[in-house]
Amino acid sequence: MAMKKKIKIIDLLKLSTRMFRARTSRTILTILGMSVGIGAILFLVSLGYGLQKTLLEKITTSDSLLTLDVTETKAGVVTLDRETVESIKDLPGIGEISKSFSLYSQIQLDDLSTDLVAIGIEPSFLRLGGNKIEKGETLSDDDKEGIIVTSSLVKLFGSEEDAIIGKNVKISFFVPGDESVKKNGLQEEMQKVGIDRNYRIRGIIQGEDNIVYIHSGILSDLEIKKYDEIKIKCASSEKMNAIRDSILEKGFIVSSLSDTVDQANQIFKIVQIVLLCFGMVALVVSAIGMFNTMTITLLERTNEIGIMKSIGASDSAISIMFIMESVIMGFLGGIGGVALGILGGKVFNAVINILATRLGGQAVDLFYSPTWFSVLIIVFAAFVGLLTGIIPARRASKIDPLDALRYK
Repeated sequence: MAMKKKIKIIDLLKLSTRMFRARTSRTILTILGMSVGIGAILFLVSLGYGLQKTLLEKITTSDSLLTLDVTETKAGVVTLDRETVESIKDLPGIGEISKSFSLYSQIQLDDLSTDLVAIGIEPSFLRLGGNKIEKGETLSDDDKEGIIVTSSLVKLFGSEEDAIIGKNVKISFFVPGDESVKKNGLQEEMQKVGIDRNYRIRGIIQGEDNIVYIHSGILSDLEIKKYDEIKIKCASSEKMNAIRDSILEKGFIVSSLSDTVDQANQIFKIVQIVLLCFGMVALVVSAIGMFNTMTITLLERTNEIGIMKSIGASDSAISIMFIMESVIMGFLGGIGGVALGILGGKVFNAVINILATRLGGQAVDLFYSPTWFSVLIIVFAAFVGLLTGIIPARRASKIDPLDALRYK
């Protein structure tokens, strides 16, 4: 019996990569099969991450995640008035408060007019609510006659978003009629207040309702004493719960966009797991193909294994050679899978955006793959290669040299 010899790692690596020269086509197809499985996982999970990222970017800003929305209860037990706002300002941890109120109004652009709701706000209100201006600019203290309109209102006027920016409109405001106001013996439901004033469209915000946002400073002559909603920016996330509890004790309804974000993240985690499971099906098929390749390789190299053992190669060296071969194929399959997944995502995203643009929608990025996930999936592919090579490696290490030399 020959003495067992220790084979150098570099020699084992050379023997393990020999399959690219000896069985080029089969090796490439095996790696490609693994790439398809890994690519399917990356494609589907990236879709889940992309949808999550796109949605959260649409509805959140850094300020909105620290903001509490305060409104009255339907029972109207407590009133959201100036005195209440002042009492809330005294709570510890309050960073900023922005108020809003609504008025029935009528807007006129050129020869077209329509009834809608005008919301008087402070410039910070939209920012704290996580609302982003689609076109133009937001409200400013330097331009109190500027207004923000919704995209729905722009469509109602039959105008293009770029063309309507800067146009002047006339707005009339109405409040519930006083009981002493009669008209032809009937109670008037609404009465006009204030003076018709011209406003300039400063920006457009995404919205399905016909709403116009006006700087509350220019409506000070209306002497609004009751608010529909206030937004409270907390100094830090740690103080949000304490402030929320204090306001709830006063009898108001308190909600937060961060609650919605947390719920959305939970839902998207489930979606990502489901998509990952679908991708795993393709990976399992690829792993079976790799296992089959390694089994065939074992049969083809049985005679070679007998020669190596007869000249002193140890069982562990034979086993490591097979495992290194399968890990290399898995690793290369992982790299190829990441490339396929990213390329497939970009092509699919481009097609969707072309269709969306032609149908009047907006272009969005539906795919997003964190760097850590791409690295993790390559490591995972190498690990799958390791698993598929363990059984053939053990069988190869246990082959009897004499039987292997006689094998044909």
